[in-house]
Amino acid sequence: MTTVTTSRGDRRISPVFLGILAVAAVTGWVTWTGFAEQPGIAVFLFVTAAWIVSLCLHEYAHARTALHSGDVSVGAKGYLTLNPLKYTHALLSIVLPVVFMIMGGIGLPGGAVFIERGRIRGRWRHSLISAAGPLTNVVFAVVCTAPFWLHALDGVPRDFRYALAFLALLQVTAAILNFLPVPGLDGYGVIEPWLSYQVKRQVEPFAPFGLMIVFALLWLPAVNGVFFDAIHAVLRALGIDEVQTYCGYDLFRFWRENDPGCSIIP
Repeated sequence: MTTVTTSRGDRRISPVFLGILAVAAVTGWVTWTGFAEQPGIAVFLFVTAAWIVSLCLHEYAHARTALHSGDVSVGAKGYLTLNPLKYTHALLSIVLPVVFMIMGGIGLPGGAVFIERGRIRGRWRHSLISAAGPLTNVVFAVVCTAPFWLHALDGVPRDFRYALAFLALLQVTAAILNFLPVPGLDGYGVIEPWLSYQVKRQVEPFAPFGLMIVFALLWLPAVNGVFFDAIHAVLRALGIDEVQTYCGYDLFRFWRENDPGCSIIP
């Protein structure tokens, strides 16, 4: 059994994370109550802050699972504090996901905690570490969609419902993209321990480009259509239709003229 040796300071929740969480809570309340004169700004801040919270928890899940699998170095690196500024690639984990969210309503996978894999023994542990992050997105998706599949929308304000629908879309896209068995993504990390040495050596040079290749393919209309058909099929199974996610994204982009059709939907 691995002895976990981390100090209390290594596990103390970062004020940065608490600040982001507070922004999500306050702007969520503002969106719910309709307190703001510009509801789109409140929705933008709520969805963005909640999305960053999910990214932090995604990386935390990787780190926490690694800690209990043998990599006791994650504490000293600050990964257990939920501070996004401690990630090895804050650009990949925070900035780019937010940019892609704004540009195309896509939940960009994170992937910025450095795990010392040499400290970990057992293929199942390696696979579980990789799976822990996207499983967090799955949990977020279930939570965001709960009012829809539980048919508990009575009394939920329209703008807040739209915001939840769009946030759910981000979580579902992040989970599906992360679980793709593409080098550089968590899905490949799940299966990599079970591959032969020769296969891993052949695939290794492509790992830095895996995510870029995926997103290049998503720019192709045919691939994009198939991808979002799958996303919306999942969301429909969870009680969210395309109108709700579209109106959530439309409201989120407060700097554009909003679709008047979304304002008349009950």
